[in-house]
Amino acid sequence: MDIRFKKKTNIFNVVVTALSAMISVGITFYAVALFGVYEAGEEIVLNMFYVACIVMMWLYFFNRISTDHFNYWSSICMGMTVLLRDILFKPPLATYALQITCLTLSVWLLLMLTYFYARKDWKSYSKGDLWFIFVVDVIIAALYNYDILIEAVDETTPYYMTEIWIRPTITYGLVACFVKETE
Repeated sequence: MDIRFKKKTNIFNVVVTALSAMISVGITFYAVALFGVYEAGEEIVLNMFYVACIVMMWLYFFNRISTDHFNYWSSICMGMTVLLRDILFKPPLATYALQITCLTLSVWLLLMLTYFYARKDWKSYSKGDLWFIFVVDVIIAALYNYDILIEAVDETTPYYMTEIWIRPTITYGLVACFVKETE
């Protein structure tokens, strides 16, 4: 079977990212089954976008889709998750400052994704710019994680914390794939 990456570090990055994202999505689906659809809310829709990204990552890894298709469809899926979870249906946060910070970073992330993926000559995008997309996503997840820790903890807390870190994990894998393409 022909794989796209030849260096062991690239293979390791993509495989570990895809596997950890698959485990995280599985845990979130388990939480939906455990607590019910009403408690899960929009998490089911978000998980469908995450599953689509993971499938595309595997297809890209095994040379089954082109770079342009991977670029386009992964950007659509990740952009939709940012738009749905962080902008349109943003969770209520503990403080107003935290809410505004997360919303501002989410809009910024969506603009960065749109700018990067909408460019015709996206290979000219620097590695630093690609990693900056990942860093902003991690900061958003860390702020959500902080908010969960300062609010009341219940039996759903570990599942929400897992769901928060799925998108940065997938973003890491996508950026790792694109960094290889820009070389």
